[in-house]
Amino acid sequence: MTLAWSEVLSSVLGESACRVASLPDEVTVECEAPQLITVATALRDHPQLGFDTLVDLCGVDYLHYGRSEWKTFLATGSGFSRGVDRRVAGLSAHVSDGEGCDPGRRFAVVSHLLSVRLNRRIRLRVFCSDNDEPMIDSLVGVWAAANWFEREAFDLFGILFRGHPDLRRLLTDYGFIGHPFRKDFPLIGNVEVRYDPQKQRVVYEPVSIESRTLVPRVIRHDNRYDPTLVGHPENDTKAAG
Repeated sequence: MTLAWSEVLSSVLGESACRVASLPDEVTVECEAPQLITVATALRDHPQLGFDTLVDLCGVDYLHYGRSEWKTFLATGSGFSRGVDRRVAGLSAHVSDGEGCDPGRRFAVVSHLLSVRLNRRIRLRVFCSDNDEPMIDSLVGVWAAANWFEREAFDLFGILFRGHPDLRRLLTDYGFIGHPFRKDFPLIGNVEVRYDPQKQRVVYEPVSIESRTLVPRVIRHDNRYDPTLVGHPENDTKAAG
């Protein structure tokens, strides 16, 4: 991808695209949610673009994006679920007050497009305007291949696609609680599934796993682990004493 190619995108899309980022062999177009269908249609139909193939579509959760440290004094006590705000017992909720991301900048939908005729690729990104109830227009009417991709993004991130013909869960079970790829979803989950021989059916129960922080790997340098010292009786005697 050359700079001239990004300039072509800017001239064709005009004000519909709020940003065109160009890196070597990588171009990302970002637009506002209301302009998504307009931009997507232009990318597909314009003769200088011709992105007729949707290769992939995925959701992204930018909660705490770029944060390198957790501001907490209880990290070792609260474990890996320390990003979860448990307002209801057993359920995960969003981090309160929009902590960790700006309004309308938490959930994004990213589409990877291919122009077979021109042998070019592009990335289209659009943020959902509402962090609490993310919703965006469906791209099924532009690229039919978006159907199951959008179902996957709905299932894993809870992003609603307006106008989707059959927006149902795709990977998780119908009784699954929450959306597992959200950054505030507890790693231990909310419920666990088992077969009850008395009821002769599958039952859902609250998770019995306790949250904990794993102990990092410890590397010791003494006679128990040094290959040059292992096997010497005198060292084994000292270690036993």
